[in-house]
Amino acid sequence: MSSEARIVREGIVAGLIGAATVAVWFLVFDLVQRTPLQTPAVLWQGLVRGAAPSDTVSIALGPVLGYTVIHVLAFAAFGIAAAALVAGAEREPGMLLALLIFFAAFEVFFLALVTFLARPILGVIAWWAILIGNFLAALSMLGYFFRRHRALAETLGGRWIAVVREGILAGLIGGGVVAVWFLIYDTLRGTPLRTPALLGSALFEGLRDPAALQVHLNVVLGYTVLHFAGFAAFGVLAAALVTIAEREPRILLGLFILFLCFELFFLGFVSALDEALVGALMWWNIAIANLLAAAAMLTYFFLGHRSLGARLFEHWSED
Repeated sequence: MSSEARIVREGIVAGLIGAATVAVWFLVFDLVQRTPLQTPAVLWQGLVRGAAPSDTVSIALGPVLGYTVIHVLAFAAFGIAAAALVAGAEREPGMLLALLIFFAAFEVFFLALVTFLARPILGVIAWWAILIGNFLAALSMLGYFFRRHRALAETLGGRWIAVVREGILAGLIGGGVVAVWFLIYDTLRGTPLRTPALLGSALFEGLRDPAALQVHLNVVLGYTVLHFAGFAAFGVLAAALVTIAEREPRILLGLFILFLCFELFFLGFVSALDEALVGALMWWNIAIANLLAAAAMLTYFFLGHRSLGARLFEHWSED
């Protein structure tokens, strides 16, 4: 297969993956609001027809299919452009920066397009839902490219690819522990999903009065994605410290300091949003959830690096 044909083929496949990711995200997003297929119908009406959408837009198969075709074609074109940058980065690793900038621009492009061409759409489709959809699509497409071009991935991350994988898994474990803790806590109080709804409403919609909270599943879904993304990022940082500590066990002190900061960070984050949220969520409840997450993540790391603890005690006993 010629180089140009390979670029086109990989670009189309990557575009289809990205398009499917966004489509599935908004399908789930619409389903939890009990308005299936509302998003493509609204986007068809606002972007293609130029009409002002409303909350009561009619869902018809024709507009949904029409927008889906445009959606897939646009992602295929974007995928081909990205594939060309990937091919260029294989020849000149310095172009990796251009590739990452390209995907960063993609993250905000559609939101900017909607704002410029059909701002009323943002009254029906939440801006943060668009950003999350594009974020998930960018991750899925980059994952496809790096799996197809393992040498390029090695150039970008080298041995740190395994560290990133371990850190993401640790983050998902920690995020899952916190999510389960608050789900149990909220359910026992008779208000299931109150915590993610409260945090999501404060972050996305500017809610400052906890008493005015209304639990919307789309807000819960959006906050859950950001919750796990944040934990994954923290897990990668912790995994990097664990890897360094295998060469110098004293670095583990930095790991424990990192987890201590992690224990306090969320309290500070919630306080920054609004002091009333700390009282509504109970500071001790937040502390317990973070402590359980930290314990779970540290257990995972030390189970994967069994010799690290023994070496640490050996170094300290020698000192």
